[in-house]
Amino acid sequence: MEESDVTLALLDSANDKDPVVREQVRKSILTLGKQQPNKVLSMCQDYLVKHPKVRHCYCHLLLISYCVEQRLEHYNRKSPIDDISYPKIKSIISLASDEMTRSKDVVPDWQQAASNILVAVGNKYINDIMEEILSKFQPGILPHFFVVQTLASLSESNVYGMVPFLNAILGTMLPMLGMAKQDNMKWVFSSALSHFSESILEYLANLDKAPDPTVRKDTFSSDIYAAYDILYCSWLQSRESKLRLTVAEAVGSMSHLMAHDKLEEQLPKLIPTILSLYKKNTEHYVISKSLCQVLDASVNMGSRVLETQIDSLLTSLNQQVCAPVDYSNPLTVKNHNEVLRCFSILANTFPDRLVMFVLQKLENSNERIRMGSLAVLRHLINSSTSIMETKKLLILASIRQPLADHSNKVKKRVVQVISAMAHHGYLELEGGDLLVKFIIQHCALPDTYYVRLSYPQSVLCSMLYYLTVILCLSLQVLWPMLLYYLTPGQYSNATTPLCKSLTLLGTKKRASQEPNFNIDFNEQVNLPSPHILMVRLLVNGSFPFRSRGHGAPSLSLLNVISPNIHPNAETLWEKEIPALLSYLEGKGPPLNDPRVLEPVASYFLAKSLVAIADDKWSCQLAIEATRYLSTYNQSLEEKGFLYRCVGVTLQQCSNKEVVQKQLQEILISARHNDAMERAGVAMGIGLCASSHLDATLAKLDDFGKSDAFKKASGIFSLLKDKNDLDVEKMKSTLILCYGYVALHAPEDQILSRIDSDILRSISNLYLLLFPQALYKDTFNALQELLRNILVRDLSPDGLQSVFKHIEEWLSSGQDHERERAMNTTAHILEFYFNNLHVKNMVTFHNLGSLLGRLAPRCTDPNPLVRRAAIDCIYTLLYIQLRYEGFSLDYKDDSVERLITLRESMDNPDHSVLYKTCSELIISKRLPQQQLNTLIFMLFEGLVDSQSNCSRASSVLLNTLLKHRGAGLQDLVSEMLEVLHIRLQMISEDQVKVSVAQSILILATQHLQTVINTLISFPLPFDSWSCEMWIALGADSKLASQIMEMLMEKLNIMVPYVDKKESMMRGGLTKVATSHPLAMTCALKEMMLNGQSQDAVVSLFPQLFSSLLVRLGSSLGVTLPKDINSFGTNRKSPTKLAKTQTYAVEALRILLARAQLDHVVKPLDQEGAWDKMKDPQQHIPGVTLLARAMAKHAGPRLPAIVECLCPCLNNIYECQRVTITAFFSELLNHHVVTELMMMDVLMNNMMERISDPCCTVRMLAVRGLGNIAVGSPEKVHMEEGGGGLLAAMSSGMEEKDDPGKRITLEAMSGLSKVLLYLDKKNENDEIRCASIMLLGNLSKFGSGEPVFKDQIHNVLVSLLLHLSDPNLQVVKACKYAMRVCAPVVGSELITTMFQNHLHEDKSLHYGEFINDLTKYIIQDFPGMLNFYHITVIQFFKSNWAEVRAGAAMFIGR
Repeated sequence: MEESDVTLALLDSANDKDPVVREQVRKSILTLGKQQPNKVLSMCQDYLVKHPKVRHCYCHLLLISYCVEQRLEHYNRKSPIDDISYPKIKSIISLASDEMTRSKDVVPDWQQAASNILVAVGNKYINDIMEEILSKFQPGILPHFFVVQTLASLSESNVYGMVPFLNAILGTMLPMLGMAKQDNMKWVFSSALSHFSESILEYLANLDKAPDPTVRKDTFSSDIYAAYDILYCSWLQSRESKLRLTVAEAVGSMSHLMAHDKLEEQLPKLIPTILSLYKKNTEHYVISKSLCQVLDASVNMGSRVLETQIDSLLTSLNQQVCAPVDYSNPLTVKNHNEVLRCFSILANTFPDRLVMFVLQKLENSNERIRMGSLAVLRHLINSSTSIMETKKLLILASIRQPLADHSNKVKKRVVQVISAMAHHGYLELEGGDLLVKFIIQHCALPDTYYVRLSYPQSVLCSMLYYLTVILCLSLQVLWPMLLYYLTPGQYSNATTPLCKSLTLLGTKKRASQEPNFNIDFNEQVNLPSPHILMVRLLVNGSFPFRSRGHGAPSLSLLNVISPNIHPNAETLWEKEIPALLSYLEGKGPPLNDPRVLEPVASYFLAKSLVAIADDKWSCQLAIEATRYLSTYNQSLEEKGFLYRCVGVTLQQCSNKEVVQKQLQEILISARHNDAMERAGVAMGIGLCASSHLDATLAKLDDFGKSDAFKKASGIFSLLKDKNDLDVEKMKSTLILCYGYVALHAPEDQILSRIDSDILRSISNLYLLLFPQALYKDTFNALQELLRNILVRDLSPDGLQSVFKHIEEWLSSGQDHERERAMNTTAHILEFYFNNLHVKNMVTFHNLGSLLGRLAPRCTDPNPLVRRAAIDCIYTLLYIQLRYEGFSLDYKDDSVERLITLRESMDNPDHSVLYKTCSELIISKRLPQQQLNTLIFMLFEGLVDSQSNCSRASSVLLNTLLKHRGAGLQDLVSEMLEVLHIRLQMISEDQVKVSVAQSILILATQHLQTVINTLISFPLPFDSWSCEMWIALGADSKLASQIMEMLMEKLNIMVPYVDKKESMMRGGLTKVATSHPLAMTCALKEMMLNGQSQDAVVSLFPQLFSSLLVRLGSSLGVTLPKDINSFGTNRKSPTKLAKTQTYAVEALRILLARAQLDHVVKPLDQEGAWDKMKDPQQHIPGVTLLARAMAKHAGPRLPAIVECLCPCLNNIYECQRVTITAFFSELLNHHVVTELMMMDVLMNNMMERISDPCCTVRMLAVRGLGNIAVGSPEKVHMEEGGGGLLAAMSSGMEEKDDPGKRITLEAMSGLSKVLLYLDKKNENDEIRCASIMLLGNLSKFGSGEPVFKDQIHNVLVSLLLHLSDPNLQVVKACKYAMRVCAPVVGSELITTMFQNHLHEDKSLHYGEFINDLTKYIIQDFPGMLNFYHITVIQFFKSNWAEVRAGAAMFIGR
């Protein structure tokens, strides 16, 4: 279709009702117009002329849109208007002008569009445009509205082209102004004067670029003033608001062009008039803009009259600047900016009066007035730098009052003013520090404040950093002043911006080696000491994500100021701190947990103190850090870490007096009622003990004997009284201290002190804390006996020897037996716990086995058993804690949660039980070396007599494996074997599901080991092995990995081995290898899991290919003799299947899982699965599979073919047979052509023609013949047709062809090719060759009934081509028919062919046909319908002779 047709079609569619369609039509016409502008514009014009009734619909959409858009492009690159011919431009101008003025009435859309064309063209052809426009702008005649509008637009878009015309235009226009009576004409004249004035001013401002540099302002002054007189005296008083505003805008623009004396004369009237417009109009932007222009013109000419108007100006402008600004309304924002410009202009002439006016307004407490004044002040600071220079101190003094304003809006505006002041050097002056403090104070406010302020905290923090950047040239303003704000607690939320700012300042000073970088802390008395700075920044770094992420900035600052902390720390910190920062930035292990960070930070402190190597300095650090503890009373975690820091520091102090004094200070000042603080105190003292054990123990002993542990009495009790709870808490602190002392003290020193000092002290305190009778008389004899046995060997081994007598009763089927056994266990454990004294580092090695037995009982059906089980676990874990070094009264939060659970044992929430017992206890408290025992105990629990307990065992097991299973590599195989055995005894479905989850968890952690173990299970897989494989299909991602691994091995492993049948027989038998067989079964079982669908779909081509190849490998292969050498514990006997059965079943499951039911259904109906398994029917079965895939799953075939192609070169004949059969049938379907697989498949068939296997060659010939059906156009190609015939002819040369199968396939294929060649191919040589080949092939089939059918298939084609226009084709047909005659099956026809069909003799075709049809009717009456259908196909032959012959044949 030509472009003109396309354009016309678009023009016809341009009036569509849908605006989206109209817009798309417009864009399409623009695209065409850019390529052929003249042609498209001509067509648009012609269309508009021929269809005048639709002009209003088409103009903007078609012609106008094109021109307007080109106008927009003009400013950035060469205008496409340049590509339009000049005659076409002239016609466009004429058309647009006529359309614009055709109607005297104003039709905005239509006429505006025409005007836009003229303006767009005027950018290039201004003279032509002006010639046209001025012809309709004649003196004494009021012009059309849009003529004036177009002149105004032209002056805006083409300043340099229009200004030379303006003098004449103004001269013509002035008389017209008096003729304008309607408001719309007044409006357009006013708008035009405004645009003319702006254009003239722009022209004059850029005379260096102007075409006529001689143009002067006075050229226009008289005309402008004359126009001004009419506008001001008459039109400005109009009642129409829109007109008043436009006149005001024009007056503002014209004021710059008026003569100075005229403007000076008008100012006393003009300014009040403009100010009065504020009250008459709701829209103020235009008024402010006009006022600003008038003021600018007045100031520029040095007006003296302006001073008389200053008071009224300031009053009105103040009212405007104080008006709220609606930032969603652009006009209010513009008005605000224009008002600020007015202030700037006035400041140039009246700086003192203006500044005083603004500062006086700052003193007003009214929020709006103060905000307006701050806005003006900020603007003046930024815009009038030189004028404000002498008033900086005055402004600094005046800004203090707004600093104290409570209004959030005012504070927001103050921040903006401070930003401006910082940029212009105000902060360097006296009083500038108050402004910095104001910013810091607001950075430190809580987040809730910023919600009320509606000003993000991040903005203020950025402001502080911005101030730092601005003031880098005058660093003395902030350095080192900002250090003061780092340590007081009220500024903690501002730490991040403070540190960033200080880091910037310090880095700059340090790099430039400025002397004042080194701080004299003795002189700077207001600054914190270097010790406190170090402590504060280190604590911040240990809790990096608090206080808005102060960790990394604090450490960065610490690194920068290292010479000021201590010179010896510099080298170490430059190495260590960047490493810490990289961790915080996510480049190392996660450190967001304080339990991880605190040891790292304390280790950093210890290394720093070693590097500093200054005992006096370290002692001072310990003293000041101890004093600083109270500042963290509201942040107990940070305080706990500071206790740790004090302990680390005391380690490095050699001054014993300082050490004892600080220990005393810590113990006395600590708030013992808080557990977190008690732990912090104990940690600090324990760390101190690692270097000062004797001093620490002595101080703890003194503290235990001090008055602090005695209740005051007498009159002083009124002032100081410690109740029992206070005393007990202090004792708890003391015990905890001893525990940490035992933990951290040197082993060679502590062992001798445990009995003599620590245990003695703890036991005394323990009896005081928990007075109770240890034994009860009501315990029965068994419990007494067990206690007596245990007391003889109070060790883990002794406990196990007692527990083994109770263990078997814990899982009894009788409630009362389980209850008694559990209560006894609880008592024994409590006794053990209460009597345990950890003297040596002994491992509680049987913790795992005990937990494995007891934890599942937490869900026992008997509530009494459940409570006792909770008690046992509670005690067990505290025993473990004792072995870990914790004191007797230590309370672990996670263990204490068991007490809460115990209270709810009557109606327990099992999910909470499972979570608590597993995640909070077992997974966290069990030592790694005891995992083995616990896991295998839980395996036994899977078959517990109580279903609740078996479920609990499974849940605990999975949680444990999930958290700790990664370290169990050596146990994986054994665990899987145990699970396999346990599955045979599990009857609870929920437990089976959990076991499947266990297998899945192990596979995610040890995939290769799991696969190797499960593959090695005996074949055929029993039902429990199958369940384990099915479990692996539950996770789609994992299933994909496993399937890929199995396929990778399956594709490279030997599928079978040749073995002698027996010693007596010499033949070989193919025996399947075990591993490929197991992998096939494994794939099948995994795909049975519905959740494996995503994995199956993603790997479908590979799975299909592997299983198809595996199917081929399994034909005629026997199972190995040892395949059933498994135990007798199967759920039910499994009948051994043939090897190919596993692959067929897997293939069927694959198709079903991939949701290819439409493929499976016909295969089921046609018995294809059984055929594929039968070696005799395998090829038809695979053919059915390929047919179903081609018909119902075509899009999946390209990937499958790609996977199968390499396998055609496999050494295994059976695999090549299967793949070739599959490919051969695919070629029978047109889908291979649609999916562009024809060449790949045909080339593969060509290669297989020379395969050593006869069956493969036969299938290859079949596939090549199928091309005529699946892709007949391939036969039509000369190259393709010739190749096919060559391949067919190779069938004649086959000697190794039992049953002549290859020859038969060649003939069958040739018949298909011939049928297509009759219809399509005009290549005489190919047709001759194919016909001759058919004749030659028939020699091989003489006497074979099956060949008879093939000859009849092509007989009609040969017969009709006896009248072929090509003589060689006719001769070939005679030869083929004569040679084929014996195979036809009719003596009459054979004799007729032999007598009449000689190459060198002529033939009377009509008579021949007549006689032949009689013989066919006589000898083959059952084939008449077949011949009828075949002949009809030739009615569409390319040759008229053949079509005529077909008609003759059908008529006979």
